[in-house]
Amino acid sequence: MAVYRLDIAYDGSGFKGYARQQGMRTVQGELESALTTYLKTPIATSVAGRTDAGVHARGQVVSFEHEGEIDLVRLPRAINGIIGPEVSVLDAMRVKDGFSARFSAMWRRYRYRIDTRPSPDPLTRQTVWHAGRDLDVEAMRAAAAAFVGEHDFSSFCRSIDGKSNVRVVTEVSLVETDGIVDIWVQANAFCHQMVRSIVGYLYDVGRGFSDGSLAHEVIAARDRAAVATVAPPHGLILWEVGYPLPQAERQ
Repeated sequence: MAVYRLDIAYDGSGFKGYARQQGMRTVQGELESALTTYLKTPIATSVAGRTDAGVHARGQVVSFEHEGEIDLVRLPRAINGIIGPEVSVLDAMRVKDGFSARFSAMWRRYRYRIDTRPSPDPLTRQTVWHAGRDLDVEAMRAAAAAFVGEHDFSSFCRSIDGKSNVRVVTEVSLVETDGIVDIWVQANAFCHQMVRSIVGYLYDVGRGFSDGSLAHEVIAARDRAAVATVAPPHGLILWEVGYPLPQAERQ
């Protein structure tokens, strides 16, 4: 069986998340249905990050196995013709045996965008959280430093019994431009609602609701109740996924 990789982007507004759910419209469900139709055989995919309902992706990665060669020029056009423009296949390639979009990934990077300006922009309402208030970005930036490193993020995750919430975060940075605050978060992996909870906590610091100097204590508490705010999903985009190089060979 040959292994193939797809780089995809999607507007998550109309989906109940990435992962397939019985009776629900999901990105995985639509993509696998389109692949099955085009390749005329059932296709099951692996994904780098299972995004929640309403979360978007610019650099999501999917892999699947298929017996036989695929026209890698034609496939993106065909799939986009079935499920575009909400979901777009940006690139397709055959990769080495053993590659998995999920298990081969070294890191994932997300961007969250907050609009602090008084009036909302209707043209970005599906991809930007309009907070509509000034935020102390320097206080948020100081608190963000506490997240970098290896920690148990149980205070920032919806926990699943038997699964660890220990993650290695390599970046939490903030960039402010013309009233828009971009929050970048990169880690080896993420647990459920982790990015949105980190953003929600930093937002509370920025509006003076939480004391950013206590960020280390909030992390150490390992208590979901320690974080009051979870940022809404529509401001979040899975931006990029990193893999060892070289990992792909076009054929």
